[in-house]
Amino acid sequence: MLEFLFNAKSVAVIGASHDPTKIGHAVLENVLGTGFRGKIYPINPANAEIMGLRCYSRIMDVEDSIDIAVIALPAKRSVEILDECVAAGVKCAIIVAGGFSELGDDGKALQNRISEKIKGTRTRIIGPNTVGVLFPYSNLNTALTPKERIYYPGRGEIAFISQSGALGLLTMDSITEYGLGISGFVNIGNRADIDESDLMQAFSEDSHTKSIMIYLESISDGSKFYETLKRVNLKKPVVVLKTGKSEASSKAASFHTGALASDDRVMDGILKQAGALRALDEVELIDYGKVLAYGKPLRGKRIAIITTAGGAGVVTTDLLTSNEYGPALDLAQFNEIEIAEMKKATLPFASVANPVDLTADGGNETYDIILDVISRSENVDGIIAYALPQTPKIDTGIVDILGRYAKNKPMVIGVIGNRLAKDVLRALEKEKIPAYPSISRTVKAMKGLHNYGTFLDRREIS
Repeated sequence: MLEFLFNAKSVAVIGASHDPTKIGHAVLENVLGTGFRGKIYPINPANAEIMGLRCYSRIMDVEDSIDIAVIALPAKRSVEILDECVAAGVKCAIIVAGGFSELGDDGKALQNRISEKIKGTRTRIIGPNTVGVLFPYSNLNTALTPKERIYYPGRGEIAFISQSGALGLLTMDSITEYGLGISGFVNIGNRADIDESDLMQAFSEDSHTKSIMIYLESISDGSKFYETLKRVNLKKPVVVLKTGKSEASSKAASFHTGALASDDRVMDGILKQAGALRALDEVELIDYGKVLAYGKPLRGKRIAIITTAGGAGVVTTDLLTSNEYGPALDLAQFNEIEIAEMKKATLPFASVANPVDLTADGGNETYDIILDVISRSENVDGIIAYALPQTPKIDTGIVDILGRYAKNKPMVIGVIGNRLAKDVLRALEKEKIPAYPSISRTVKAMKGLHNYGTFLDRREIS
């Protein structure tokens, strides 16, 4: 495991600055602002102190050992300063600058010098061309974007490995809307050393991580990636957003990262054989990552739907059972005893067929009774429930009820609407119950649980 990343005890910022327009300023400000509990060392020969901290002229002047050194300098200077990092015994250097393999032959030659300088040493590299790392459990944030421009997520159970820095930051900003947290984020950039496979393995050994999201434009080492993915996905589910499905996007990816994008058919085969989910965009990446972290794998196809809005149940049925647009799952069939139990708790005009439509009269207590029947049913493998706070008898108390039954069977919650719905979504997120603000995303999440459950069944893993 890359312990120096996950539990860093000391961080140096080479190129730290008083100037708020400099990357070194933003990085140091983020390290300080996140409440990092380790030692922090600004490095800049032009200053005696920065942000109230003693400033050192060279990293060699720091007497303590350094776990992470963020190099916030131009490309050529970053390569030159690496010699000092190696000599000082820095465990990991994060090279922020671009201007390497993504710029062609000259840039590739410069990047190769990085690999040469660390060969045979104990120094590892993140980057170059990276926005940094975020590890909420150790309060470490070395990102280069100031906190007033982006919301950084707090502690959670989903790891995020991204080849793109900008997309990684934008994705993290978006997931904070409902309070979704992460166990760690690493932007691998041009991967002069540490790559997606190294981090996948490391996160699989991390106690805080329950699922792993990866955004890739190319694969560093196909064989290594496949073998690692096969091994890791048996332990912790992996979701991959891989670009390059079309010739145009493949070409764009190669310009962006300086790496040749892999044949998409090969990538499809790798993911299917390893049992990993493939996301088509950042929304699916987040949604699959969340449901696999919070939910139980779906070991079967029979789904029960419960709602207080009949239309939501009908649309869900269309998507859920569709071969073309959905996961092609089945509606569970309730037996006579189960139907009789549910009828006792509902009004005569409510429907206790599947989908179960409680109508606008349905409230927290009714949900409790119906979910008790459904969760005990041997005819039900998974549950989709809609918690719609626009219904007069439903409030945030529904969260505790849903939480009890989510422990029994695979369950995904749909919450549609604006102000009140967002309150419920945030409450469900706080309790680590997979919930989504649309019907299609709710159904796709159940698909994710089914795909992973099917994979485990094929491997005969309980």
